Amino acid sequence: MNTDSTLHCTIAGDLVRLAPVGVWTAAHSEALEQRLAAIIPQISTARELAIDMAGVRELDTLGAWLLERLARGCIARKMRVQFLQLPERYRGLFDQVGRVNRRTVQRPVSKNKLLLGLERIGRYTFALQAEFVTFLEMLAALSFALVRVLGRPRTFRITSAAYHLYRVGWQAIPIMVLITFLIGCIVAQQGIFHFRKFDADAYVVDMVGILVLRELGVLIVSIMVAGRSGSAYTAELGSMKMREEIDALRMMGFDPVEVLILPRAVALIIALPILAFFGSMAALFGGGLVAWLYGGMSPEIFIARLREAVSVTHFEVGMIKAPFMALVIGLVACSEGLRVKGSAESLGLQTTNSVVKSIFLVIVLDGIFAVFFASIGM
Repeated sequence: MNTDSTLHCTIAGDLVRLAPVGVWTAAHSEALEQRLAAIIPQISTARELAIDMAGVRELDTLGAWLLERLARGCIARKMRVQFLQLPERYRGLFDQVGRVNRRTVQRPVSKNKLLLGLERIGRYTFALQAEFVTFLEMLAALSFALVRVLGRPRTFRITSAAYHLYRVGWQAIPIMVLITFLIGCIVAQQGIFHFRKFDADAYVVDMVGILVLRELGVLIVSIMVAGRSGSAYTAELGSMKMREEIDALRMMGFDPVEVLILPRAVALIIALPILAFFGSMAALFGGGLVAWLYGGMSPEIFIARLREAVSVTHFEVGMIKAPFMALVIGLVACSEGLRVKGSAESLGLQTTNSVVKSIFLVIVLDGIFAVFFASIGM
């Protein structure tokens, strides 16, 4: 151990007298820690502790804290502690160290699990309310922008709308057709496999036709549009928000909703029914192909059975849903894009939220439409 820093201990009955001597600085921290650790068992039974500081030549924050920590440990054991002959030049340092970590640590109060559950439900309810209000605000802003454009048609940015229609519509046709084609193939194959047990292969055509035209065609396309185009909208608007381009538009007197969001929403509302139509046709083609190659049903029989099983009403139901789903996707994607803060983490988070919320709302909307059309006999 370093002889420049020592600690003398004198025990007289219930009184323990400690005399730190020499240099008590961070340079001798290891030796000081060992000396204090060795002295603690000797003073554990005492009732009074006196620390004589007359022999300390050098002292820094570490040395003062070690002595203060020792004193606090003794006070916690109901001992009386006092510092003797503390030089004036060290008094300010001890005053500062003595005020460190004086707050009592409050133990967390255990709450009732039922109350915690109710509190969590309440927080989720308020969060859901905030999301709903944000959605309504975006819907209102888009409606006002549409009214202004209808009053002044020349202000509508037709070039921007055509460009976004090309991106979300024309460029998306290949992947939409491919996915819906595969979905039609899978549905037909599973139907033939199970209906064959009951010698009811012909009903596969009914299942594929009705399911694709009423539900699967528009639903699968909407989910893919939410993941493909909705996320792109959120990322584009979020990047513009981060670069303060949206604030610049406001400073120049332009309405960001009218300039940026309305063309995107219009393009999406036009494109999604078209994509749903192509997707439904591709799914029917895939189902017919599987019925021919896997089920042994000729194309003529498949088409004839499809005409009997499917009416125009089924097609109308699917097409009526498409614009509303497109509107929901556009509103959610654009509102999440405008909520992006000034970091890449925020951009990624809002893009993820956009896709998740859009898909969730599309499925909920599809369920609402299913109940509504069933109630009116469609």
